[in-house]
Amino acid sequence: MGNIVAVGKFIMHGVSKLVGMISQTVEIEPGTKTKKSKPAVVFIHGFAMDGITTWQFQVLSLAKDYAVYVPDLLFFGGSTTDKPDRSPEFQAECVAKGLRMLGVERCTLVAFSYGGMVGFKMAELYPDLVESMVVTCSVMALTRSITNASLERLGFKCWSDYLLPDSVKGVRNIFEIATYKFPHLPDWIYKHYLEVMFERRKESEELLAALVPTRRQRNSKVNREDRPSCSHGRTICLQQGTQEISLFSVKRKCARSVSKLCKHLNSIV
Repeated sequence: MGNIVAVGKFIMHGVSKLVGMISQTVEIEPGTKTKKSKPAVVFIHGFAMDGITTWQFQVLSLAKDYAVYVPDLLFFGGSTTDKPDRSPEFQAECVAKGLRMLGVERCTLVAFSYGGMVGFKMAELYPDLVESMVVTCSVMALTRSITNASLERLGFKCWSDYLLPDSVKGVRNIFEIATYKFPHLPDWIYKHYLEVMFERRKESEELLAALVPTRRQRNSKVNREDRPSCSHGRTICLQQGTQEISLFSVKRKCARSVSKLCKHLNSIV
């Protein structure tokens, strides 16, 4: 029997084509813009899946009325780079440049988990591109205190122990912790998922390590007051009330950071 996750991804791509989605590889170089007649919606995935696997149902629902873009972040899907930078800022820059290449001038970002941190960086660095955001299960940026508190509650020593499993049990843990009432699945499905979704472990570990910058890296960043502000846009943060990873202190810091633009809801809609 073939790998059911790989077959499922193949089917997802096929169904997406039926509603007008096409797969494109964009080399980040200056390109030609084209006008878009539909409002652009950009979906940014989390750490455990690539773009189309995460957002398949949203794509099918919105493709008729919106210009939908589902990028694979670097080292997910077919995206790669020979640059050493693994930071969320670099991910944001690559997504923004790719969208510009495809003619996107303004967009709404919909982001989940790790993608939320990339999305917030996009809004910070490219306020002319990001018109509004919907973010779920994320924070604006990971700090050492948020990381320590979250890992202690989850029972892991580091993010890679949680997000880069090497066993069926580890894959099951990801879904059971990160979702609400995840349905029971047989172990062979988790095994197939493990075989397909964690091929670039070295690069993935580097991405996770870059989420919490060192003191030297923080000091080398441009002063935030000199950066463009994203506070002009509309941001809705969705937090799942029963999700263990969403600590109250994290929610409170996120709310302060977006200065009343972020509305905390009790459930995902």
